[in-house]
Amino acid sequence: MDLCHWITAHPQLLSVILFTDKASFTWDGRNNSRNERAWSHDNPHETSVTKFQRRFSVNVWCSLLGNKLIGPFVFDNNLMGNTYEVFLRNELPGLLEDIPLMIRSQMYFQHDGAPPHYTRHVIEYLNKSFPNRWLGRGGPVAWPLRSPNLTPLDYYLWGHMKTLVYETAVNSEAELRHRIFAS
Repeated sequence: MDLCHWITAHPQLLSVILFTDKASFTWDGRNNSRNERAWSHDNPHETSVTKFQRRFSVNVWCSLLGNKLIGPFVFDNNLMGNTYEVFLRNELPGLLEDIPLMIRSQMYFQHDGAPPHYTRHVIEYLNKSFPNRWLGRGGPVAWPLRSPNLTPLDYYLWGHMKTLVYETAVNSEAELRHRIFAS
């Protein structure tokens, strides 16, 4: 509620908050199939093809500033604190090149409470780059603990992208990456 009250008290900031989020795209469109079961009256012996030897996935980052979509950016490996810091230092400035300097100088950076976002090096970098202008766990504007994702990206972007990416079966990681950038 505190975050909602903060945004309600500062509605002019909605146009300068860089809402960010990540999503995982897997070879089959499923992120966690360990607890998945198939129950069928027609075929009680139903099975599903899993192809465990061909598993691959990528983590995709996107952001939204006002009405402008920024990204996608694909992380080559699992997202860890040091990987995220390198992304913030080296990749994010290039992704923001088309944003006018005036807006970048007023911009608030938002990310959720994922563990890679909460490392000491990431927090130090954000405090230096966005002094008192970042939203997140441990930030000047706190992100709610154990909260569902509240970013605009969750309400539309990821579902739409996954609908396009998984329209037909994905056969390789290269094809998955191509579809992500084409969507």
